[in-house]
Amino acid sequence: MDYHRLYTHICLFYLTLQIVRGLDEVTFLNPPQEPVSSYWLEIFYSCDYPAAVQLDFVVAFDAGKTSTTTLRHWSCVPGTPKIRTLELILPDWLVYQPDGIVPESRWVLSCILKVSIRYNRFSGETYIIDQHVAVLYPIPPLSRPVKQHKLCSAWGAQMLQVTRQYSKKRCLREEETVPLLSSIYASTGENFGITKTLQPYSNDVLESLRVDAISFPWCLFSIWIYVTRHCQESLCGVFHHISSSNAYVTPALFLATSGRLHIQVNGELGESSALLSPFKVPLREWCHLTLTLHGKWVTVSMVSMDDKRLVQSVEHEYKHPVMLDDTKGYFVIGGGKYTRGVEGYFGPLVYYRNRIPHYDMSEVVIPDVIKEVNLPGWLKACQHFQLEMDIKISGYTQQAKQQRDSGESCSDTFHRWVVNDRQPLKLQCEPWEASLPKRRHAAKLAKLLAFKRGGRGVSPAAVGRALYSLSLHKLDRGNSSDVVSRILPLLLQAACLADNQSLHLSSVLYSSVLGLQKQPNKAWLLALLAAQKDDRLSLLHLGRMHLHGDHGIPPDPDLAYAYYANIAKQTVFDRLNPSARQTFVEAVYLNNDEALQLQTNEDHHIFHWLKLQAYKGVADAEQTVGRLLFWGQQGVAPDLERAARHYQRGAVHLENPVSMYDYGIVLLQGYGVKKDIQKAVVFLKKAMEKGYTPAINALGWYYEQYERNYVRAVEFWEQADRLGNADAALNLGVLHSQGLYPGRAADEVMAFKYYMKAAEREHITGAVHVANFWTTGISGHVNRRVSDAILFAKWAAEHNGYLGSVLRKALDFYLKGDMLKSLLHYMMAAESGYEPAQFNVAYLCDQNPGQFLDAAFASDCMRRYYNLTIQNQNPETYAFIRLGDLLYEGQGERQKVLFSAAQMYKQAALHKNPQGWFNLGLLAEEGYRLPLSVLIELGLSELYLADNVMLLEALFERCRDSDDADSYLPCSLALYNVYVQSIQKDFPGAIKFSTAAAVVAAPAIYFLIRGVLGGRTLSRH
Repeated sequence: MDYHRLYTHICLFYLTLQIVRGLDEVTFLNPPQEPVSSYWLEIFYSCDYPAAVQLDFVVAFDAGKTSTTTLRHWSCVPGTPKIRTLELILPDWLVYQPDGIVPESRWVLSCILKVSIRYNRFSGETYIIDQHVAVLYPIPPLSRPVKQHKLCSAWGAQMLQVTRQYSKKRCLREEETVPLLSSIYASTGENFGITKTLQPYSNDVLESLRVDAISFPWCLFSIWIYVTRHCQESLCGVFHHISSSNAYVTPALFLATSGRLHIQVNGELGESSALLSPFKVPLREWCHLTLTLHGKWVTVSMVSMDDKRLVQSVEHEYKHPVMLDDTKGYFVIGGGKYTRGVEGYFGPLVYYRNRIPHYDMSEVVIPDVIKEVNLPGWLKACQHFQLEMDIKISGYTQQAKQQRDSGESCSDTFHRWVVNDRQPLKLQCEPWEASLPKRRHAAKLAKLLAFKRGGRGVSPAAVGRALYSLSLHKLDRGNSSDVVSRILPLLLQAACLADNQSLHLSSVLYSSVLGLQKQPNKAWLLALLAAQKDDRLSLLHLGRMHLHGDHGIPPDPDLAYAYYANIAKQTVFDRLNPSARQTFVEAVYLNNDEALQLQTNEDHHIFHWLKLQAYKGVADAEQTVGRLLFWGQQGVAPDLERAARHYQRGAVHLENPVSMYDYGIVLLQGYGVKKDIQKAVVFLKKAMEKGYTPAINALGWYYEQYERNYVRAVEFWEQADRLGNADAALNLGVLHSQGLYPGRAADEVMAFKYYMKAAEREHITGAVHVANFWTTGISGHVNRRVSDAILFAKWAAEHNGYLGSVLRKALDFYLKGDMLKSLLHYMMAAESGYEPAQFNVAYLCDQNPGQFLDAAFASDCMRRYYNLTIQNQNPETYAFIRLGDLLYEGQGERQKVLFSAAQMYKQAALHKNPQGWFNLGLLAEEGYRLPLSVLIELGLSELYLADNVMLLEALFERCRDSDDADSYLPCSLALYNVYVQSIQKDFPGAIKFSTAAAVVAAPAIYFLIRGVLGGRTLSRH
């Protein structure tokens, strides 16, 4: 007897026993492992009462949709078990490769064969008493067999088949015209710029032409530039090429102090030659530059976009062949590691790699992106306003000097009049005192400042700052978004007077449409103006815009990194130079009651309690008070002198090693105390003796900085590095980078390894160095990884103290109940890409306390900023929940989008939020069929698609077993409700009294808990 017959007899015997016991049974005997055609399938089945057997085929696609097809249906007569053999024929599109006759299919995730025994109740309902499921594993389309068609196909189908076979064989797209910059870049004139690299051609013919042209280049660079100030050093970078050995190679284009262009190329033997253009680049005009390389000839042309359209050009033939290998090293637009950039703006920059197009410079058309932003239009309008204010300031200054010389004094009444707009205009005015109605506030503030300072030191920038303060003061007069439109003219005037805060806030308002009509190009223009003046938040704002492609701007990771790298490197400098304008960055979410309760200030009971504990000799309290005062944390204003006194008490009286280290550092740096190196060393050594690792690193820094003893410094740093100190790893990286490590030459690879170690230990400077290496790479050792460079630079940039100051103001306004000001300040940080601020803006719009926002704006606001929140690496999971609720509810004219809602809840569950599991359970409970892709990502088998009860149990069990203690009760009750409903369904005629009581009570308790859970966290549940 063969194995198959033996197995069949055993199954028959087993099923006979089942019949004797009075149970129904159905099972597959030989299910296939994968989709096949013309397969003989055997099914065992038995039943207690007359029933039906149904065979279904379920296919799940990648888009989240499923398709169920009934293949066979037959009767089941009570008696001995039976075996039914039937031919399983699956569709060709699932079994074979697409070939023109066999159609293409959507991507199939899974296939399920399901056989079930069904009873028909008297009510007409069908009840499944038993079922068996077999999973078929689909084969990718191009790995399936090719069907051998037996019948002659039509001529058209044959041609379609042939056409498709040949259409797959096509050449890869090769970019011979490379847009190195398609947007506008605001250059601050520092060592920051855009880094670009090029790869060899994939096509052998094009690559051969490129290699042949290395010693005889035939190419053109087209550059748009707007210079606001001539170079303050000998040369400033416009566009240059750095080789793998960190040397300037062809081409290198600089702007000289005189305004002339400096063009540098190199030859085959490494010799360099330079050319200085006879013409100058004009200020405050868009200019189009072309740099053409043709063998030994180099041509530079320029046309300025003024009314004259004057074309100027210079051509030069070098004695040696010009060399250009564009795949070696990297290109830089603006400033870089070795030179400062031009102050101004860069427009589109195009590299014609293997050709020189015909250019009629006199007919050059300004690119659309430059027209849309209209930078010259804004600057010219501001220039007229600045000239008007200069005249007024000069006149009021002269009046103030005359009054001061005559001995007269101003009263406080004048000041109140200016602020409250209640003083009538003088009947007799000088001609320069006349102002347009929209500019009267600026004129009044100019007069106020001139008289207040007695005619000394009044500048347009001071008037701009006063206008910004006045605009915020006017917010107190209204408690809705309508007031925003009224303060915008003041903000724009302040922006014209070079107030960066006004530029950034105006840009944010035009982006967020709070009381205004959305104007993306205006928002972009204002952000560019502020970023070019080195405004930290605007640099972050533009980095986010170009990273994600916001406001219709195409994504450009290299451009985004240029902005992030700028503020990241300045964050390192800012942290070493603390000021009252900076505050420690704290990620406080408005839905976190515990974090809000920890906020304090110098008059708050928490801070007083800490001081009391410190005076009682509690070392941790002394240390905490010093930290709060030094960094300005948790609402306490920074005060370096008082912080130093607390560090001193902790170090001297309490002998706390942490305080000893902190006190030693402030003595070394002179923060809040007089610098005392020897005293600092004494305390650092005491801290080291007590086992405090950072003190070991600090002593190494002392030997390196003051003793110049690198051997001793390395000993301390290597000891601290072994103990996991981030500063020590950074310092060792610096030594390797600069060739100062004793007995070793400069080694960039070793420096990178130490920088990476410091970055992994969350060191900001280490992250900046690693990002810098990743944006260029190290030939043969470190690959270029722009996306990772952006993540590291963005993380470092978001520790900037100026960002912290805006966040602190936003939180203070929230705690005081001033929701509109809080919203505006959080928006300033949110548009900069800071995730906690984005969440807090959405949360404020979501809660809308006192209905201070228009309902339509509040709805759009929370959708926009919750969406921005979830685009970050580690978002607040509540954002997923609320977005899921909004998609489920379909507010306004929006329809319900259950598939997207399920995706949001899935993300919340994957981020370990039990509410995500709970809400997925509710969707399934309401009859929505969860997409198979959702189940797979959650680690759930596709078998759950066949049994909704099993799926609900799995979802609510995951919710119950999460780490969140608050979720245990509601998730347990939801799970209990599933059990009760399952018992009621399976045993409709045998429910005991206790079970009946549970059926009545459980849903009531369950829905009560759902309401409690929803009232605490959600609007829906």
